[in-house]
Amino acid sequence: MADKKITVLYVDDEENNLFSFKATFRIKYNILTAISGDAALKLMEEKPVEIIITDQRMPAMTGVEFLEKVIEKFPDPIRILLTGYADMGAVVDAVNKGKIFHYLTKPWNEEELDMTIDRAYDAYLVKMKLKEENEKLGTSNDQLEFLLRQKLLS
Repeated sequence: MADKKITVLYVDDEENNLFSFKATFRIKYNILTAISGDAALKLMEEKPVEIIITDQRMPAMTGVEFLEKVIEKFPDPIRILLTGYADMGAVVDAVNKGKIFHYLTKPWNEEELDMTIDRAYDAYLVKMKLKEENEKLGTSNDQLEFLLRQKLLS
């Protein structure tokens, strides 16, 4: 899996930011971009994503509102919020309710954002491993329950 590029979805209502992000990170990551929360949700229906980075201030749906919708349908991707404004209430709310892994201020710093994506991917891998282990445990429990019922019936 080492040769697989991490898929990062970047959501921002400013096209220049989308172009800039893609130009900066397209070599290292598989970059998907969306101009709105709705466009991003449609894209996620078709393509699996490991990391989501979204701007907070967007016209139709804020970044936090978008992430709330993401969690309902796609709980696995790790979420990062970008904000260019002193919108600390939304950031604190998003952190406290577990909607985001990390937040960064705009304009983003390439090195800091790159390190955050790497850390987010590590968290994603841990999350997927835990999910897999829980599924195995659930299967084992079902099998044990079945065997116990069989024994009780005989």
